[in-house]
Amino acid sequence: MLDLDFIQLATRIPVILLALTVHECAHGYFAYRMGDPTAYRQGRLTLNPLPHLDLLGTICLLIAPIGWAKPVPINPLNFHDRRKGILVSTAAGPASNLVQAFLFALLLRGLIFLSENAGLTDGHAAAGLLKAATLMAVMAVLINVGLAVFNLLPLFPLDGFHITLQLLPADKQQRFAEMAPVGPFAILAVVFGSSLLGIDLIGRLIFPPVNFLLHHVAGLG
Repeated sequence: MLDLDFIQLATRIPVILLALTVHECAHGYFAYRMGDPTAYRQGRLTLNPLPHLDLLGTICLLIAPIGWAKPVPINPLNFHDRRKGILVSTAAGPASNLVQAFLFALLLRGLIFLSENAGLTDGHAAAGLLKAATLMAVMAVLINVGLAVFNLLPLFPLDGFHITLQLLPADKQQRFAEMAPVGPFAILAVVFGSSLLGIDLIGRLIFPPVNFLLHHVAGLG
């Protein structure tokens, strides 16, 4: 059990670093493309994970398929089109995780093909590496879908709140924005309340798209 936990942890860490880093870098890059150089000036357009990591959010991802990083600083006043700039730069983060999940599902398909056709025995070193890579690909699909779905919840301060706000008609935005203070408590209720009630709310949201990718893209039965 200890060895399995260590292997799972060792495979989760690089996946988490990549998922969070690309997520935040995507926010900053598309904000820059839409006219806001704030993230660029603060060194957030980088694939170095250190400027992006939030300690608590990273720890959460080590033990569950949800988590977060340090928010990328964005100044909406710099956007050429304020509403479009906020929408595009915000949606870029979850979209980057869905793209990663799709790519890792494709990689998983290739790894499964190798496992079935390479003729490696269990004691072979290459077989061990192949197993580790396969586990990492599965973890990557789960974690990236988890990040995307969790961040798309329409609760402040998650990306989904800002996306929903920009998609609402102008006359309904103020009322929705006034619900922002409730967001953090609602997030806690979703994460911890589901355990108390015995209902895996996060799992019910995450596993349908995960199963879709594993079945239709990775080719698992």
